[in-house]
Amino acid sequence: MTNLAAIGPLRAGDRVAMVATAGPATPEQHDRAVQLLKDWGLQPVSYPSVLSKHPRADYLAAPDLVRSNDFERAWCDPEIAGIFCLRGGYGSVRMLDGLDAARMRAAAGKPVYGSSDVTAVHEWLREQLGAAGWFTPMIGTDALLNDAAATDQLRAAVFCEPAGRRWTGPNAEVLIPGTASGVTIGGNLSLLAMTLGARNRRAPDNAGTIALLEDINEETYKVDGYLQSLLRAGWFDGVTGVALGSWQDCETLDGIRELFVETLTPLGVPVAWELAFGHCAAANSIPLGVRACLVATSGRHPELILQGEPADGR
Repeated sequence: MTNLAAIGPLRAGDRVAMVATAGPATPEQHDRAVQLLKDWGLQPVSYPSVLSKHPRADYLAAPDLVRSNDFERAWCDPEIAGIFCLRGGYGSVRMLDGLDAARMRAAAGKPVYGSSDVTAVHEWLREQLGAAGWFTPMIGTDALLNDAAATDQLRAAVFCEPAGRRWTGPNAEVLIPGTASGVTIGGNLSLLAMTLGARNRRAPDNAGTIALLEDINEETYKVDGYLQSLLRAGWFDGVTGVALGSWQDCETLDGIRELFVETLTPLGVPVAWELAFGHCAAANSIPLGVRACLVATSGRHPELILQGEPADGR
């Protein structure tokens, strides 16, 4: 059973891990992230991947096994209360096969904070361990460190009781009306499509879930292609609703909106637009793997409402 306790809240004095599952942060960004967590009363522990370098690729924080070992060690360490992934970029998918799922299943769950490329990690944790997490701005990026509103959202994710919290956005609107209940899944659209092809991966079983989707720097035809990949793989089968986040620097917002209406209407589920999570300014931090209600009824601002009862272990 995945329950709300698995996503926090943390308490002042807790030890937390800082790991790099994807791209590298600069020393300055790392130091600012460490100071932020200390200012919150936490005790950050930086793992080797955080300031390491891949011998070939400057877009990777460290060799794949270093990144996977760091994440696994942090997950299995009973003295670590939560895991902050420093930044996104690219590379999380490369370290997944280095994780020991059996060993990690034997450890107690803990919240993982991250978004963008870390979507691959959230999907792996959901499928392999039934674990929940937080889709949050990345703590080792200027997008978080220079954005007070996004920082406040992350702090609330870390320290506030999650049950009953509500999320919407200033540009939120109803694309397809209705209400839905289910367990939140998803994240970055292109990463969800990228992770479909893992060998020996079970066919996705997303019945009874609310899909959260966002992306950045994508042309409309590529967003279309990612959606078609998920649809043809059955990823949307049984989904009860879709909550869309930001589409920062995508071509064009009107085209993206029309694409979602065209593509998702046949699903017969409610769809809400721009709930302000992802790569936007003042980004919301939203939990994955917990039961929520999506309210997208005509005549009111759509919102995602976290419910108090436990999810079903999905």
